[in-house]
Amino acid sequence: MYLQRMSGFPNYVNNSDGLPPPYTKSQEPRTGSRWSPKAWTRKVTIGVFAIAAGLLAVIIIAAVLGSRANAYPDYSPLHYTLVDTYSGRTFFDNFNYFTGYDATAGFVHYVPRETAMSEQYNLTYAGADSAILRVDTSETDASTGRFSVRIESKKQYNSGLFVFDILNTPYGCSTWPALWLTDQSNWPEHGEIDVVEAVNQANNGNQMTLHTSRGCKMDVKRKETGSSLTKNCWNETEGNAGCGVQGKQDTYGQSFNANGGGIYAMAWRHAGIRIWFFGRSNIPSDIPADLTNTSAPNPDGWGKPLADFPNTHCDIGNHFKNQSIIANIDLCGTWAGDASVYSKEDFCPGQCTDF
Repeated sequence: MYLQRMSGFPNYVNNSDGLPPPYTKSQEPRTGSRWSPKAWTRKVTIGVFAIAAGLLAVIIIAAVLGSRANAYPDYSPLHYTLVDTYSGRTFFDNFNYFTGYDATAGFVHYVPRETAMSEQYNLTYAGADSAILRVDTSETDASTGRFSVRIESKKQYNSGLFVFDILNTPYGCSTWPALWLTDQSNWPEHGEIDVVEAVNQANNGNQMTLHTSRGCKMDVKRKETGSSLTKNCWNETEGNAGCGVQGKQDTYGQSFNANGGGIYAMAWRHAGIRIWFFGRSNIPSDIPADLTNTSAPNPDGWGKPLADFPNTHCDIGNHFKNQSIIANIDLCGTWAGDASVYSKEDFCPGQCTDF
């Protein structure tokens, strides 16, 4: 505005503006260009400096916004030592069995350990090399849901590197399996980390998601190979969709199983939460096949993770606490059984509960 009026400078300085009249030929002429600060009136000087200040403010704001857009945490190397191992025939001794109906309207009854391990149902069992969870198919009357299992580790964690070796993932119409961490008694305040989760045919691969209380967003710079989905982790947005990342098709389901499974590794630290996936033929050499090996895994040599949840707009230490490792197989429910998913996306037959 000031610059526009200065372009018509002779008209700007006039008596109607309450300013001294222009110089006459008999008066001392101005020295230098009319653009020289020495030639400016007080009002013009104030106006120009106001413009300069405004431009400076714009430059500063733009620089701050640019800095925020490029902000990224310091994932400096950490040294890990083996703390816990869940494996072998005593695998299920490390877990409590959740019992009752499913909180997400799933079509299951989660049964106690005694029922799950009974000869009649045999829903959980472990050998020297693997542990198995499955859904009952023996009952002819499942009108209120099928028997299934949900196990929760007795120990809770507040950080660490978690390595999950998975041989086979359940998939097919009506299924909703998950491998995740949470503090069920303090949800969502203590957060939820979904490491492995898919529904029905699982044609889209694995989805990794965070669910939190208010104040955790992923609308920031991230370094990941997966595809970012919704970016607000707060459970009261997007129908509790959380902030998810979608993996490729071979990260879960039929392709995953055909390739012999693989390893999911989740590093949870103050700087953020990152999840890697390695197919059976691409497992890093520093992840030992023999758990008696004391060599330390080094995530800094693994390349970009499949999912990256940095702490830029999310206080990881505040939103994630006292997490138990949970594995369960749900059926139908609010995700797998939703008609828009069950029928329209996955083309499954009839009603989910009938199937």
